[in-house]
Amino acid sequence: MRMRGRRVKRNDGDGPVPRGLRGWGGVSAMAAACAVTAAAVLLPLAQAAPGAGAARTPHSGAAAAPAAPAVDETCLDPEASLRPPGVDGSAIARIKAAGKLVAGVDQNSFRWGYRNPVDGKLDGFDIALVKAIAKDILGDENAVIYRAIPTSQRIPALVEGRVDIVVRTMTINCARLKDVAFSTAYFEAGQQVLAPKGSPITGYDDSLKGRRICTAAGSIAESKLKENSFGSLSVSVPNQLDCLVRLQLGEVDGIVTDNALAAGQAAQDPTVRLVGSPFTREFYGVAMNKDATDLVRRINKVLENYRAGGDSSQWVKAYRTHLESVLPGIPGPPAPKYRDG
Repeated sequence: MRMRGRRVKRNDGDGPVPRGLRGWGGVSAMAAACAVTAAAVLLPLAQAAPGAGAARTPHSGAAAAPAAPAVDETCLDPEASLRPPGVDGSAIARIKAAGKLVAGVDQNSFRWGYRNPVDGKLDGFDIALVKAIAKDILGDENAVIYRAIPTSQRIPALVEGRVDIVVRTMTINCARLKDVAFSTAYFEAGQQVLAPKGSPITGYDDSLKGRRICTAAGSIAESKLKENSFGSLSVSVPNQLDCLVRLQLGEVDGIVTDNALAAGQAAQDPTVRLVGSPFTREFYGVAMNKDATDLVRRINKVLENYRAGGDSSQWVKAYRTHLESVLPGIPGPPAPKYRDG
């Protein structure tokens, strides 16, 4: 049953804001259900993977793969990754020895990485890609240990060896390349503002002044809002779904996030909408430990196969299954870029 909130006038003369849940009341229920059921399906982030030891460092196992060429300090083309194929090294050997791929994912982003209410299983565009990677390396798409991680823990989880990969709508950029390695891009998105229908907020502009704007900690949106807040008041939360719940509760006035994620949130709650235009151009990639160069090359090969076949490709099938209804009109994946070496 949908919960309808009352609308009350604000004291600052800025018009009505919602009190109580607005729109898709199942969002908060879904968040609570995720918290209860996560332990049954996903391992806690701090728990070591079976057979992998307390830290899945990229240095154990077989001989290390050749060192990756240094990333250009000027970082003019961050989406350029290592060319496939390559010789399997210590990272691949460790995953095969463990018999499982440990993947850092989201379980709260509708259509990307979320718990499907029909069967309670993880589902979404990012989850489909994790399965393809596991199938290629281990011969079994279900040979995966999923670890739900908040946005701010994506890089620490990789640096500390707690996961092998992160597939979690993670934008490739120069700052992150200092700490982790990325595959070639598998999706293009951009930052945009999500606000209630009828809100005076018109986009990433002066209409944000005095408004409470929610972002996920460690996200591109958070850093952009720090660079230029337009006089808004920043509210940081661990995960994107928390922003939608806060918006429904009337605790914030808008959200800044990837438009790909925001489209899913708008599909969950028909009382909100994307406003303005995307103000960045960003590309999602699979993130890995910087030393796992053999894994980077292997995943880039997986992505080549994933994109191949035009309208019958695995990428297009995953897009049609998970994203087309909320992000229509995307012709295909971004073309891969490679750097020398």
